[in-house]
Amino acid sequence: MSQNASRLPGRHFLQIPGPTPVPDRVLRAIDMPLIDQRGPEFAKLGKRVLEAIKTIFKTTQPVIIYTATGTGAWEAALVNTLSPGDRVLMVNTGQFAALWKTMADRLGLRAEVIATDWRVGADPAAIADHLRKDKAREIKAVCVLHNETSTGCLSPIGEIRKAIDAAGHPALFMVDTISSLASTDYRHDEWGIDVSIGGAQKGLMLPPGMSFNAVSAKALHASKTAKLPRSFLSWDDMLTMNKQGFFPYTPATQMLYGLDTSIAMLHEEGLDNVFARHHRLAEATRRAVRAWGLEILCRDPKYYSPTITAALLPEGHDADAFRSLALATFNISYGASFGPYAKRYFRIGHLGDINDATLIGALGATEMALALAGVPHKKGGVQAAMDYIASAQSGAAVRAAAE
Repeated sequence: MSQNASRLPGRHFLQIPGPTPVPDRVLRAIDMPLIDQRGPEFAKLGKRVLEAIKTIFKTTQPVIIYTATGTGAWEAALVNTLSPGDRVLMVNTGQFAALWKTMADRLGLRAEVIATDWRVGADPAAIADHLRKDKAREIKAVCVLHNETSTGCLSPIGEIRKAIDAAGHPALFMVDTISSLASTDYRHDEWGIDVSIGGAQKGLMLPPGMSFNAVSAKALHASKTAKLPRSFLSWDDMLTMNKQGFFPYTPATQMLYGLDTSIAMLHEEGLDNVFARHHRLAEATRRAVRAWGLEILCRDPKYYSPTITAALLPEGHDADAFRSLALATFNISYGASFGPYAKRYFRIGHLGDINDATLIGALGATEMALALAGVPHKKGGVQAAMDYIASAQSGAAVRAAAE
């Protein structure tokens, strides 16, 4: 650090939609001496986390843990189940859906895309219509993001499963849960998902560098005949070693310690309480944005995200410049904007280890930054959020007393 650099007191407000702040308890868990990754102590740790992570995906099927970011888990889902030239149906709900499509193209798959204007989630009816037109049943997989991190739109995965079934189509169903897992309800088994893709650095409250494939029996069967090349990402190698609690290559031992602790913390709070907290903070954020007179990028409430809210700035105002000013002045970071709306919106992340007071602090910094940046807005966004949270917490207290 430069001798002339000034220290910024207090915690940085990391309001990007991931990586999210890592709780002190998880940091302490990671801060452990290394152990032998082929020894009995590691086998206990490996078996424990491989079993515990199933409870987060709500599955009894295997969950494979990769030493990779979510991008690696995207690739693992495709290469373990598909062959060159296979047709896959994808929905372009935003930047990350587009990137997954680019990956499919590079792997030699034939991606068919249902377009959106990036302001809604995936439409079950549109997926069913597309599948019904595939009379030869050549489409091998349907790939959807549960929560589009770039826009703050949540897709109705359970309804999409029903739509695929109604179309009578045998395609595998693959779902990216990277910015929704451990933050809102997700049911791998009940919703009939074949491959769920997850990441550690958001709702699971870990540093980046770990990702997951939860896999169904149907997906495992497809992997036996899939022809896309795979080595490091091979499910077979992982599952064989995982039976003993080990991995086929050197694992990220410290991250496994952190995962063990983060799963315990989620269950100590209670998953339903975790989900309720995220939905409460999301609604408080949306009320603040509306009170400021700004427009929410997700234009249909049925697709509102519980983890990310993207706020559009008025014409003529640069969202990147706003983000830079807020960071320099109030030590707060927001998510960037993408694609056709580049520089037009900023994203407020409200997921992971965050509570009511933290959110109110972030919204307070946001309201001050809007004023300093000269962005036309109304006062009172923070008050609207506080009023909602106080009301929601009061109602929760009354219900708890009644029980």
